[in-house]
Amino acid sequence: MKKMPQSSSHDASHDTLHAASHGSLKGYVTGMVLSLVLTLASFAAVMTDAVPRGYGLAAIVVLCVAQLLVQLVYFLHLGTARDQRSNVGIFICTGFLIAVIVGLSLWVMHNANVNMMPTQMSVDRAMAHD
Repeated sequence: MKKMPQSSSHDASHDTLHAASHGSLKGYVTGMVLSLVLTLASFAAVMTDAVPRGYGLAAIVVLCVAQLLVQLVYFLHLGTARDQRSNVGIFICTGFLIAVIVGLSLWVMHNANVNMMPTQMSVDRAMAHD
């Protein structure tokens, strides 16, 4: 059977959606520059006394989240567009599952440490019970 040629309007709309979901050179350069600035800011926060000692961890976390958002938007092209909603939903679900798995693993390890390690007993005394 001979295949029927598709209309040019279908090809044009497909190309437009394809190009919009993949970004442009300007977007990639912007993402790279923002990522480098955020990385250098994190490095400067740790290596210099630009951030007071009590706020160092908070500054690193804020810069980390900002860099994550920059990379999600500029490199993974996650956005609020109608064709990206399913990708954003999948990303949020994956993040939630990872948080649950890591959180519950830490909880299990903490409980195992608390319930299995004798706190009132020295190492020599614990070894003598063997």
